[in-house]
Amino acid sequence: MESMPFSKMESVALLRRLFVRLNMSYDCAIPKMAAPMLRALGQRAWGMFSVRKCFLGGAPRREISFKLDERTAHSSLDLFKKDTGVIYRMIGIEPTKVPQNRERFRDWAVVLGDTSVSTGCHYWEVTVKRSQQFRIGVADLDISREGCIGVDDRSWVFAYAHCHWSAMFANETTPIRNIGHPERVGVLLNYDSQNLSLVDVSKLELIHRMPAEFQGPVVPAFALWDGELLTHSGLDVPEKLRGN
Repeated sequence: MESMPFSKMESVALLRRLFVRLNMSYDCAIPKMAAPMLRALGQRAWGMFSVRKCFLGGAPRREISFKLDERTAHSSLDLFKKDTGVIYRMIGIEPTKVPQNRERFRDWAVVLGDTSVSTGCHYWEVTVKRSQQFRIGVADLDISREGCIGVDDRSWVFAYAHCHWSAMFANETTPIRNIGHPERVGVLLNYDSQNLSLVDVSKLELIHRMPAEFQGPVVPAFALWDGELLTHSGLDVPEKLRGN
C-alpha cells in the first residue's frame, strides 16, 4: 500500500513530541514555528511518497482513451455503444438534415476520435464486424474535411479492401502480406519515434510499421464503407510491444 503525505493533525502531533523533547513550550512555539515546519514536513512526506510511487509503479502508464467525435462523422455513419463504435448506413441521413459544422466530413465516410496525441506511445484495438472495406489510423487534428484519410500527407492509415491490406500515405499504398481478415486488430502509435504500426492482437506482434512525420497533434481516424467498427481504447501498451 502506498504511503500518503502526513496530514496536518499528524504533523502537529509530531511537532508536539519534538518540542516536548527539547523542553520547549508547545503553546508558545507553535504559532511562530508550526506553519513553516508543517510545510516542510508535508513537502518531505510528499517527496517520499512520490519516490516510492515511482519505484512501485514501474513503467508509466501510457494510454489514450477516446470516443468517436460525432461532430466529424459523415452523414452515412452512425455512432453506437456510447460513441465507441461506428456503423455504415447504405442509405445515410440526408446531408441537409445533419447539423452542419466545419468539423464534419462532407464527401467521404470518415470519423475522427475526440482525443488528440502530441507525445508518447499509445495503443488501441478495433473490432471489425461484417466490413470488407475500411481504413484505420491517425490524422492531423486539422485535416481537411473535404478529402478522405490516406489520400493526403496529413494522415497515416492501414486500409483493407478487396481482401488485401495496405499502408496508405499521400495516396500511395504499400501492400501488407501475411495477414487475412482478422476480427480484431491493434494500432500502436509511437509519436516520439514517429511511426504507426498494425498489430496482430492474437500474438501481440507487429504486422507492419510505417514511418511518419507528425508536425502537430494527431487523432485516431476511421473510414468505413460497409459493416461496423468498434474501438477499444484506454489500454496499456502491451509489454511485448514496448520499445517499438
